[in-house]
Amino acid sequence: MLSYEEVQQSLKAAGQTHILQFWPELSDEDRDSFLQDLSQLDLKGLKEHCEGAQRAAQSPPESLDQHLEPVPAESIGSVRKSDKKSLTEWENEGLLQISQNKVGVLLLAGGQGTRLGVQYPKGMYDVGLPSRKTLYQIQAERIHKIQQLAERPQGAKCTVPWYIMTSEFTLAPTEAFFKENDYFGLKPSDVVMFEQRMIPAVTFDGKVILQGKGKIAMAPDGNGGLYQALVDNAVLEDMKKRGVEYLHVYCVDNILVKMADPVFIGFCVSRGADCGAKVVEKACPAEPVGVVCRVQGVTQVVEYSEIRPETAELRGPGGELVFSAGNICNHFVSRAFLQDVAEIFKDQLKQHVALKKVPYVDSCGNQVKPTKPNGIKMEKFVFDIFPFSRNFVAFEVVREDEFSPLKNADGASTDSPTTARNSLLNQHCRWAADAGATLTDEQGNTVPPTASFSAGDTPQARCEISPLVSYFGEVRI
Repeated sequence: MLSYEEVQQSLKAAGQTHILQFWPELSDEDRDSFLQDLSQLDLKGLKEHCEGAQRAAQSPPESLDQHLEPVPAESIGSVRKSDKKSLTEWENEGLLQISQNKVGVLLLAGGQGTRLGVQYPKGMYDVGLPSRKTLYQIQAERIHKIQQLAERPQGAKCTVPWYIMTSEFTLAPTEAFFKENDYFGLKPSDVVMFEQRMIPAVTFDGKVILQGKGKIAMAPDGNGGLYQALVDNAVLEDMKKRGVEYLHVYCVDNILVKMADPVFIGFCVSRGADCGAKVVEKACPAEPVGVVCRVQGVTQVVEYSEIRPETAELRGPGGELVFSAGNICNHFVSRAFLQDVAEIFKDQLKQHVALKKVPYVDSCGNQVKPTKPNGIKMEKFVFDIFPFSRNFVAFEVVREDEFSPLKNADGASTDSPTTARNSLLNQHCRWAADAGATLTDEQGNTVPPTASFSAGDTPQARCEISPLVSYFGEVRI
């Protein structure tokens, strides 16, 4: 731990001496804790961080429209448009890779459930399914099932390790939750939790925000902090030791995520890709999702706010949107490419500005809860590595089968516990109906075979199928 004098000198060099303004008022215990926190900061890079955040917040967004191109057709696979033979070949290839212990899954779980109105990690959320399963349990059971499906043709046991990136806010409750639930039947050694870095929030005039008299306001460095966290926590070494060559990376809040999806894995491996993204067709031009496309020939995700309405509305000869590849934070990455990112590219990743309402103490030491944005949080995004890929592919999937995120509290029109629950129950109704089942509503009336089980509808029957029974609707036993 650094001494007070060393910290004071570093803060003076960074132009951030206000951080210690309440030092005389702190107890000895609080001083020790504060010094410990400050010692873990990148004090040498603090000046650059604060000035960079200030500059970035003041810079107008760059207009990209004239440089945009869709991802070329030869780099895209599709669940809807590819023939059955290709889909089966990709699935078999993916299952083979899984059976050889070459595939891991990596969960991005650093965010809190603030927008959901809860003070615990989103993965612990119960959306109100008949089973009352949480997102973490659903995902753990999908890992169980995909291991089982991969083992059967080969007759040998296999493991899909589950890497979970948490933050300072989510690590302890996530660890406790998994222990309380016996890791949902997975081996504890195959569930690897690690923490991403935290960075200071900054005012619009480039000053670090004090959350308390002896505490800096910190925030996770975005899900793109993954690549630094892989280095900090020796996760790449763990993957190498296990023989993991391919990683499926996803966000915790998608209730329909297919863990280590063998079709997606198989498609990427068969194309020799080092990086890939699942995409869904945008519901409408103005849908607030990023678009996977090319900018001056380089693949990246362009946020919906960075595209003019007239560009978003462009349509091809068949009436389809030109920029339709909606990003759903569901990616394939080879370990070799991750190693390159860690060693060569991670410090070149783009920084994104997020303007936030950050609670702080004023110059008199009074606690203030702002009503409008007062701070800058700098973030990196997981997809910021796309431009460095040597062979990038996209894979289009069906939204109602694979994408229903949980972001907002009930009452919101989209991405709420109700919409997530309905998406899963309707999917399971479709699976049951396709398998020849007769469904009944809660009054015992038979639901007609022509009934709609669209993702957003209120389910006409309450049918939940455990992932331990079926991974993607297959009826093999």
